[in-house]
Amino acid sequence: MANHKSALKRARQNEIRRLRNKSLRTRTKNVIKEVRAVSAEGGADAAREKLVRAQSVIDKAAKKGAIHKRTAARKISRLSKLVNKISV
Repeated sequence: MANHKSALKRARQNEIRRLRNKSLRTRTKNVIKEVRAVSAEGGADAAREKLVRAQSVIDKAAKKGAIHKRTAARKISRLSKLVNKISV
């Protein structure tokens, strides 16, 4: 464990950030699962609504640094492709 005052503060900050990132990543995974589940059922309109929400959540996670911006773009792209395929 850290001994210096600044190292103790850094450890506290890292723990707070770790928990925040974990929360954002978990939320991202859950919205992706929702989109995939709805699209598997074949509900095109519902899937589009879930996709819009998922895009927002994924972009926010990328903006806050919980996931990389290219990872976010890749996830959104794949979900969009999936939803577009069932819409046609």
